[in-house]
Amino acid sequence: MDTNPYVVFAKDTLGVTFNDIQLLITAFTHRSYLNEHKKSVSAHNERLEFLGDAVLELVTTKFLYTNYTDPEGILTNWRSSLVRTESIGAAAERYEFEPLLRLSRGEKRGTDRARAQILANSYEAVVGAIYLDQGYDEAERFITESLLVTFDEILKTGSWMDPKSHLQELVQSHDNQTPQYRIMEETGPDHDKIFTIGVFVGDALKGQGKGPSKQHAQQQAATAALKQYG
Repeated sequence: MDTNPYVVFAKDTLGVTFNDIQLLITAFTHRSYLNEHKKSVSAHNERLEFLGDAVLELVTTKFLYTNYTDPEGILTNWRSSLVRTESIGAAAERYEFEPLLRLSRGEKRGTDRARAQILANSYEAVVGAIYLDQGYDEAERFITESLLVTFDEILKTGSWMDPKSHLQELVQSHDNQTPQYRIMEETGPDHDKIFTIGVFVGDALKGQGKGPSKQHAQQQAATAALKQYG
């Protein structure tokens, strides 16, 4: 019995028997890992991520084109909701990618946001590895089972809309008003400002967000406010 954790993961979790398991190992190897293992490791996952991103977009586009007759603009928004960092990072989390990630000690102590990005990148890299080793059909099967199955929930919750658009639709429906965004605080020098923005419905503060740009802080505030609307 093969005890290589990547072989076991491939068979038991991905449903794939790799011809070249090194491809999968590389898919889980972050650039930072090479800095601490220069003598034993020669490749990281960024090229596989580049390939997987293209395969993911094609599979997702084909799925939407085949199953829905909506206009291009709607299909584009739906595709964006499926392939964005949060969606594919969540898929990687469900499939328990994290224990297999090869990271530097510093990256292992990184922020939640950095971790989410690394997980999303690894998902694309795994797609690339499956495509190279097994072909398009296997890559499509994996994407369908791990990601596209979430699309009904995305449609149901309206999360395919960006947070500001989604919040505006809900507020107008529930309160017959339009949410207003106000800067509550600015900190830091001009070249490195952090904005804190609140979103208000009437005089009620519904959510706050913080970020390096007004747009980013507004999106974070809208995301926080959406939680109040269930």
